[in-house]
Amino acid sequence: MRYLKMTTRAVVAGVALFAAGAAWAADIEIVAPWSRATAQGATVGVGYLTIVNKGSAPDRLKSITADVATSVELHEMAMDNSVMKMRALPEGLEIKPGATVPLKPGGYHLMLMGLKQPLVQGGAVHVTLDFAKAGPITVTMPIEKLGATGPSPSGDSEPPPMGY
Repeated sequence: MRYLKMTTRAVVAGVALFAAGAAWAADIEIVAPWSRATAQGATVGVGYLTIVNKGSAPDRLKSITADVATSVELHEMAMDNSVMKMRALPEGLEIKPGATVPLKPGGYHLMLMGLKQPLVQGGAVHVTLDFAKAGPITVTMPIEKLGATGPSPSGDSEPPPMGY
């Protein structure tokens, strides 16, 4: 009888932990993911999306993996003394409670390093975002045309602002 009680408690604890993890994942929403086609022979691509934290606690995007790249880095572009600079964010990115954080051209973005194949318009990149609390969230980023500035079905053809 004692064994049964312990086993029941373990199952209940496991279900509670799973439910807590699911609740954290439900707090983070990924909106409008997309990528841009690359030129033949390119070894680097980009990815964009918006992260929404619907919860009451902060979370942190810790790491990213992609099916088409050997590694993925989170980068930030920012002005520094009138010069646009890009830098990696190895510590990840905090998403405050209630915050919406866009990863877009000219700002935060994903750098897909060591591409295993070109990114071709009409294809897709599968990316797993690993959050400190929400855990891994896998998204599909449709690949837009070379030079696209957003996930526009109308075929936005303007060049991207200053680099990635």
